[in-house]
Amino acid sequence: MPSALERVAASPATYFKLIATALLWGATWIAGRIAVTEASPLAIASWRFLLAALVLGTLLVFREGLPRWSRQEWLTLFALGASGIFLYNVCFLYGMTMIQAGRGALVVALTPALIATADWLLFGAPMSPTKAAGISLAAFGCLLVVTNGHPLLLLAGEVGLGEWLIIACAALWAIYTFVGRRGTRSLSPLAMTFGASVTGWLMLTFAALLQGSLFSLAGTTWRGWSAIVFLGLFGTALAFTWYAEAVQRIGATRSAAFINLVPVSAVILGALILGERLGVAVLSGGALVISGVYITNRAGAKLAGAATLKEKTA
Repeated sequence: MPSALERVAASPATYFKLIATALLWGATWIAGRIAVTEASPLAIASWRFLLAALVLGTLLVFREGLPRWSRQEWLTLFALGASGIFLYNVCFLYGMTMIQAGRGALVVALTPALIATADWLLFGAPMSPTKAAGISLAAFGCLLVVTNGHPLLLLAGEVGLGEWLIIACAALWAIYTFVGRRGTRSLSPLAMTFGASVTGWLMLTFAALLQGSLFSLAGTTWRGWSAIVFLGLFGTALAFTWYAEAVQRIGATRSAAFINLVPVSAVILGALILGERLGVAVLSGGALVISGVYITNRAGAKLAGAATLKEKTA
């Protein structure tokens, strides 16, 4: 008989929220690209997470009351804020000043395979030849995307800073996912997302003040402000909370699999809204990334099922 938690984990609502989260995150690449044409990346990120923190904090107080976090929980929230909020957004928004939104999203599609690899190396998750092949395929696809179809450019040191910043985004999100998995042991997804947003916002605001860009928004049009509001309310407050809920209910690797939809959404929206046109080599690389991640997660699901069956029959 499944437990109440297992019934919640299997709820279609969890998967619907993950799909919606992926679509919203695909749109954040477009919003980020629009915003950085009108304001400093640090200022954009600071205002984004101020909005998110205000909304999340209000919801948290109404649902759970005033938070009372232990020292260990504060350390977890600081790690989340530093990895998934501060450093991620610095890399994301500065990267968006250098490369196309759709191309950047295709690079970040590597994230689920990166998470599966880290889960194996650091936490002893099972690995199979099929899973390893999927990870390798995703990595090769990512290489095609960042080098515009010319992998030898990597050996020649000719991959640009924008590409490296977006690769860093994938690594930082993997860190955020694993720290978040630990955080949900004692924190609700809403509390964790709020705490991460607050700590990340403080870091971003301090950096923007040092840069002198926090209030330099006189030239920002309604289009830029709309992008910032979208990033704060939908791309952060809503999507981050739904992702944290999913990690708590179905695990990090299965939740990360839905990131496959992010580049699809970003490429389509980039073409429709920004007029971006990606080359055949880049799109082929993106398809390899998504295929590799699909194979990785299919293999991971089989390994998990086999482990569960073994436990039941032991």
